Amino acid sequence: MTTTPRVALFVTCLVDLIRPRIGFASIAALEAAGCEVVVPEAQTCCGQPALNSGDRKTAEDFARRNIALLEGYDQVVVPSGSCAATIRVHYPEILEHDAAWFPRAQALAAKTFEILAYLDEVRGWKPEGVALPTTATYHDSCSGLRELGIKRQPRRLLAAIDGLELKPLAGAETCCGFGGTFCVKYPAISNSIVGEKTAAIDAAGADLLLAGDLGCLMNMAGKLHRDGSPVRAFHAVELLAGMGDGPAIGEEA
Repeated sequence: MTTTPRVALFVTCLVDLIRPRIGFASIAALEAAGCEVVVPEAQTCCGQPALNSGDRKTAEDFARRNIALLEGYDQVVVPSGSCAATIRVHYPEILEHDAAWFPRAQALAAKTFEILAYLDEVRGWKPEGVALPTTATYHDSCSGLRELGIKRQPRRLLAAIDGLELKPLAGAETCCGFGGTFCVKYPAISNSIVGEKTAAIDAAGADLLLAGDLGCLMNMAGKLHRDGSPVRAFHAVELLAGMGDGPAIGEEA
């Protein structure tokens, strides 16, 4: 008999504040994949901004809080490669000196997954009855690609959507220039990087831009909009949950 995993959805700050549709799409996809989904109400930031800014003490505080909150679930799923990597890769690193918390960090890391990798590799799920006759191109976000090895998983999932044609993106693995706090600290450099990225996106000739990290998508969608591009941006899980016909990122009222 197949057991139903009790999965905690770690929503992430950006999804909660900027694009809740990604959270609802994540719940829909996880439930379709046979999971019982719980959204712990006490969840907060994963601590990535503090960690990236050198505030290790605050990052450790966030880590301990989230470990205590999430460790009781069968798995933890995150609709962001960078936030998932913070829990999966960096929590054990920053708590390795703490004999009490290090093994708990390791245990949580072992059962924390980025959502596209979880749906594909852990659940072996494919969307059924989802159709979207359009073209899309896919950007591989840095943390998901380099820290978690996410590359083929989203493309396998998206290939199951009827009518969706994936077009190759030149430099798909190249940074979009967001980089968390990098785009705030070095806006001129970030804008130059994203300009090269959006030029490649336009050259791909696709109607939609897809990725697995909202921060990257916001950065690229903003530049596309400022430059007058018709390309519309979505988190891949929105399409997988059949929500690709709604407002794109940046189009919400």
